[in-house]
Order: sequence, then structure tokens, then C-alpha cells
Amino acid sequence: MLKKAGIISAGCLLLVNFVLAQKIIHPADTNSLAGTIDFHCHTGPDVSPRSINDLDLVRLAKKDGMRGIVLKNHYAITSDRAQLAMQEIGGIEVFGGIALNLSVGGINAEAVRRMAQFDGHRGKVVWLPTVDAENSFEHGPGPRKFVPVVKNGKPVPELAEVFRVVAENDLILETGHSTPAESLLLIPAAKQAGVKKIVVTHAMLLGATLSQVKQMATMGAVVEFCWQTYLSKSNGKIIVDNKAVANCAEVIKTVGAEHFIIDSDLGQKGNPLHPDGMRAFIAALKANGLSEHEIDLVARKNPAQLLDLDTGK
Repeated sequence: MLKKAGIISAGCLLLVNFVLAQKIIHPADTNSLAGTIDFHCHTGPDVSPRSINDLDLVRLAKKDGMRGIVLKNHYAITSDRAQLAMQEIGGIEVFGGIALNLSVGGINAEAVRRMAQFDGHRGKVVWLPTVDAENSFEHGPGPRKFVPVVKNGKPVPELAEVFRVVAENDLILETGHSTPAESLLLIPAAKQAGVKKIVVTHAMLLGATLSQVKQMATMGAVVEFCWQTYLSKSNGKIIVDNKAVANCAEVIKTVGAEHFIIDSDLGQKGNPLHPDGMRAFIAALKANGLSEHEIDLVARKNPAQLLDLDTGK
């Protein structure tokens, strides 16, 4: 009986060790999020259904050791929501901004100015038009209202005042859903107006080539890669486009990690939550050859520098 019990105990121990080993070999489970910043977080309340609200995401990110998040909404400012989250929870950096879509008046410098003045000064990011961009990559055929950023090969005149407000307040300008060709016109114009920090929003999703990404980096812009752009669903399961992720890693290695940030762009109903997306993205990039140093740059130091946080250099 003792012998039989010993066999059972040994078997249980082997089973436990096997389960632990199975847990350990999942790289997405073991990558630390300590110090990371998710620069692209969709949360509720919103026009579109969201998987989590502001406060619950901030609590979750803090629990997972993240350094900060940036709240993004296509239709309303998020600097106020970021400040409320800081007051309610604390212990993590929360920022917001404004997307210059039709709901805020389009290319509206006064809206940017007031966003930056909100109590707490958590508004750091100005996205050029996203859902209302002239670029119709998210829209079907047919007429619709949109907010142009380029006309006749030049930035629209209204952008001059927006650039000035961004520069005066040391904000971050994101290109939104502008085409790569538009972004290559907007970056030097914004730089000439005194804008110091520019992010090209999920550039390759919008069709940027490697050559265009190199030009953006040379101009001094930071290029964004988002985990959500590699996800799709099949029979209720999340599928990762591993080929596209491998290309992302290759672009980062070729151009240099100092020119990129990675983030989740999550918050959609049915998709993973933001920290899970960040963890999976880091694991996938490591699997495709990015070093710990390169991960540290794209997930921690580069976004921290954009947000004027200490980078520990």
C-alpha cells in the first residue's frame, strides 16, 4: 500500500511539474510588463463598445507593473479622464489627448489649446483626424464627410495654428489615419513650426513601405506599431498574423529600435485586454529576434521620452 501510495505521489509530482513547465514555456506569460507604457488604449465609456473602462484598465495596468498608459478616444478629449484616473488610483502615469475628428470641430486649434489647459495637464497627445480622415481605409465606398489635412500637396492652412499650439505646449503630434504620403508632407511642416515630438500612427497598417518608414525616421518622427493590427478572428478564436509580426520585427531591426514605439491599440469587445496584448507583442518580437535592449527601447524608453518621463539614462 505504501509502495502504491508512493507511486501515486510521484505521479502527482510529475503531473504538477509538467503543468508548471507548460505554464513556464508560454513566453507571453513570462514577459514582465514592468516599466512599459501602452501609448494607444481604447476604453469605455465610448461610442463603440469597449471591453473595459478607464478606471479598471488603470487598475489592471498598475497591477501588472506597467509604468503608464495613454487613453485614446476618436470622438472626445481624454485629458480629463486621465486626470480623474490619476486622482482615483495613482501610482501609475495616465495621459490623454484629443483626436481632431468632426466631433471636436476637425482641425480646431482652440480645442487643442483647451485640452492642454485641463486641470492636471494630463493631455499630451494630439492625433490628426482618425475615423474622419480623408484616407478611407476604414470606410466602404460612398460619400462621407471627412477632415482633410493636405490639399494640393501642402498641409491645409488650419494646421499652422494647431502646430503652433502643439509646439507652445510641448505636446506630441500624431499623424492619425493620414496616408504615408500625407505624413511625409506633414512631418517637415510640423517640425518647421517648432513641433519637437511626432509619432506616425500605425504607419505600416496605413500602407507605409520600408523606404517611407526610413524617411519618417530620418525626419525625426517616431513610428508606431500596434498589436491589434495583427489580430483577427476565426471561429471565435483570436488569430495572430505571424508573417506580419515578423515583418514588423525586421523593420525595427533594420531601421533601428530608437525610432519606434509598440503599443496595444486594444479595447475592442472580444479582443484581449491591453496588458495581455502588450505581453504577447513583446513575446512575439522576441521570438522574431529583438533583443532585450531593443524591447526596452520600443516598450519603455522611447514612449517615456515622448511623455517627458525619466528614461533612466
